[in-house]
Amino acid sequence: METMGFISIIPAILAIVLSFATRNTVISLAIACITGTLLAGQGVFGFPTLLKESLGTTSFSWVMLLNTFIGILVAYFQKTGAIQGFSQKVHDRNLSRRGAQLMAWVLGIFIYFSDSFSPLFVGSVMRSITDKAKVSREKLAYIADSTSAPVSVLMPITGWAAYLMGLAVGVGCIVDEKDASALFLKAIPFNFYPIFAVIFVGVIASGIIKDFGPMKKAEKRAVEEGKVIRDGATPLIGKELTEMQAYPGLKPRVFLNFIFPVLMIISIAIGTYIAFSSAKTMEAFLMVVLFMTVSMMIQGIPFKEVMNTLTDGVKGALPAVMLLALAYSVNALSSQMGTANYIISLTEDLLTPHMLPAIIFLVSAVMAFATGSSWGTFAICMPIALPLAFSFTDGTLTLLVIASFAAVAGGGVFGDHCSPLSDTTVLSSTGAAADHIDHVKTQLPYALVCGGLALIAYLIVGFVFV
Repeated sequence: METMGFISIIPAILAIVLSFATRNTVISLAIACITGTLLAGQGVFGFPTLLKESLGTTSFSWVMLLNTFIGILVAYFQKTGAIQGFSQKVHDRNLSRRGAQLMAWVLGIFIYFSDSFSPLFVGSVMRSITDKAKVSREKLAYIADSTSAPVSVLMPITGWAAYLMGLAVGVGCIVDEKDASALFLKAIPFNFYPIFAVIFVGVIASGIIKDFGPMKKAEKRAVEEGKVIRDGATPLIGKELTEMQAYPGLKPRVFLNFIFPVLMIISIAIGTYIAFSSAKTMEAFLMVVLFMTVSMMIQGIPFKEVMNTLTDGVKGALPAVMLLALAYSVNALSSQMGTANYIISLTEDLLTPHMLPAIIFLVSAVMAFATGSSWGTFAICMPIALPLAFSFTDGTLTLLVIASFAAVAGGGVFGDHCSPLSDTTVLSSTGAAADHIDHVKTQLPYALVCGGLALIAYLIVGFVFV
C-alpha cells in the first residue's frame, strides 16, 4: 500500500484544526491544500494543478450542478411566494418547537433518495418555520444532516445501495448483483450507526432526550434571545436567497410552484432509478428548473425578472460551491498522498475475527472524517474488509461478513457526518443557512454518542455472535 506515512494526514488535520480555530473554513482548506502540495513535493504550482485535477471531474461537476440547480429552485420558490405560502399554512397550525423539529425529521426521512437534495430541501423549506418556532439554525442543520446520508445508506433503492452492492460483487461467494443485493438487505439491521443516528434525531426533536453540549447553548440562545443564529456567525448561503421577496401582486400557488415541482423531482429520480438502476437526480432538477422558468413567465412574471431570479439563485449557491471545491481538493490530495493506506496500516495487528467489525467501523470512520468522503472510504475499505471477513469464514456468507459489510457502510457515514470537509455537512449548513463550523460543533457530540453506541454494538456482535 503506497503512502507518505504520517505526512499524508497533515493536510486533513490542518484543515480540520484551522476550521475550528479560525471559523473560516474556506481559508483553512486553502492553507491545507497549499501546505499539502508543498509537503508532497509538487512545488509552488502544485495548488493550482490540484484545483484543475480535482475540480475537472464528473463527481465534482455533478455536486456543483446539483447545488446550483437547487439554488435556482429555492430562488424560484421564493420569488413565486411558494415557500412563503407553504410556511404560512404551517404557521396557521401554530406548530410548537417540538412540532417544527419533528416535521423536519419526518420530511428528511421522506426525501431519502438523494443525500445531496435532502439537506438542502429540508433546510430551505423548514427554515422560516423553525425560525418562527425559535429553533436554532444549528438544530435545523443537524436534523437535515442526520436524515440525509444515514437514511440513504439504509434504503435498498438509492445510489448508495447500488454503489455498495457493486463494490461487493466478485468478492468471496458474492458472485453477481443478486447476491450483493441479498447481502445489502441482510446487513441493514447491522448498519448500527445510521439506525442510531436517525432514531436519535427523533428522540432529541421530541424532547425525550434533552439537548446537551454546544447544541443546548444554541437552543437556549434561540429560545431566550430569539436569535436563531449567533451574533457574528456567517451563514453558508448567499443573502440573495435568504432575503429574496415574492414578486409583487403574484398570487401564491403552493401546489403549482412548490408541491408539483417537488413531486416531479421525486418521480423522475425514482423512475430513472427503476428504469436505469441509477437515479438521475441532477437531470431531474434541470428539467424542473426549465419547467418553472416557463411556468413563471406564463403566470405573469417578466422574462427579465425570471432571469434575475435565476442569477440570484446561482449567486446564493456560490458560498457552498467554493467550500465544496476546496473540500474536493483536500480529498484528492489525501488520495494522492495515501492517507487511507496509512490509516489502514496502523490497525493491521488488531484484525481478529472478534474485533474485525469494530475495527472496520473505526477505520472507516477515521478515514471518512479525515477525507470528508464516505463514498471514497467505501471504495477503499470494502475491497479490504470483505476479503478479510471471508478469509475467516472460508469463503462462506456468515454473520461476520454481513457485519463487516455493514461496518464499512456505517463507519463511512459516521466519519462523513462528523467531518467539516464532507459535502453533505456543507449542504446541511447551506440548506439551514447556518454557520458551517457552528453546525459541525453542535452536531459532533450527538454523532459521537451514536458512533459510540454503534461501536459497542459491533463489539457485542464480534464477541458474542461471531
